[in-house]
Amino acid sequence: MTLSISSALPAIEQLPDTFCIQLTQLSAIKVSGEDKTPYLQGQLTCDINNSDLHSYLPGAHCDAKGKVLSAFRFINRLDSHLLIQPSSCLEQSMTALLKFGVFAKVDITASDDLSFYALVGAEASTIIQQKFGQVPDAACQVVQCENTTLVYLGGQQPRYLLIDSAASLPDLIEQVSLPVYGQGVWDLLEIHDGFPILSAPNLALFVPQMLNLQALNAISFTKGCYIGQETVARMQYLGKNKRALFTLTGSLAQPVDPFNTVPIAPGDIIEQRLGENWRKVGNVLMAHHSDNGALTIQGVLAKDLEPSVQLRLKNQPATELTLHPLPYSLSA
Repeated sequence: MTLSISSALPAIEQLPDTFCIQLTQLSAIKVSGEDKTPYLQGQLTCDINNSDLHSYLPGAHCDAKGKVLSAFRFINRLDSHLLIQPSSCLEQSMTALLKFGVFAKVDITASDDLSFYALVGAEASTIIQQKFGQVPDAACQVVQCENTTLVYLGGQQPRYLLIDSAASLPDLIEQVSLPVYGQGVWDLLEIHDGFPILSAPNLALFVPQMLNLQALNAISFTKGCYIGQETVARMQYLGKNKRALFTLTGSLAQPVDPFNTVPIAPGDIIEQRLGENWRKVGNVLMAHHSDNGALTIQGVLAKDLEPSVQLRLKNQPATELTLHPLPYSLSA
């Protein structure tokens, strides 16, 4: 039987207590070989020397100018390191890793043999306990059960990643008899949890602090040198960063084009009202348009915005936006 995927795009308050997500636009870079750990330690913002088989690390891969090529979740799976990230980031990040990988004993490939699903909500841990006999949590974030990797992500709604071969996971997901949504619901949860979603138009444009990665503990300031480290450190210690990641909410003012259910694209301009005029204040990273008309946007904006600021989309000036509180502090 073919797994049934709902095409619904519910708003955050409309989601059921427990559900699954098929992550068709999530992938990973797989790094194996004798030098895999020291090689990646010199490439990434997170300190993978402090990782083990049961830990998960958020991190970023930057170019030489300190601009982010990918924001990922790092785990160890079997004999490899995985950098889990949107498929749209994979090519540019892999190209950069392969460029320097020729000097190390590493094998760098895309994880084409793996499939990714998420189990979300109040009963998710109970279901995992029943199916696998053990549940990852804040103290033991990654659990390996035969060939299935389980990753606890936490968040405002408990989220678990399930990673296995493409042939194995659909049968398991079908057995739990829960609603199964598409990638759009995952994007909605990522936006509300303040985890940056990068896609092709926004690669190599932002330093990690502009994506709040320091607030997500995705940057080590004690690990030593890595590609782009000088720029990242200068932004942190000299206070030069003027932008940050924000969540914005609103309602789409114009009817939705049936051939383009999310008529807002990464890179679209967000404007701020200044007196009688409007001026660019940032750009869209990702947008989620719910079936009930609710709009949820992740954007990189000027860092010093007041909560009461008036915002809108430049290409849809009637669509007003409001800042939504982040689940973490940017003050540290």
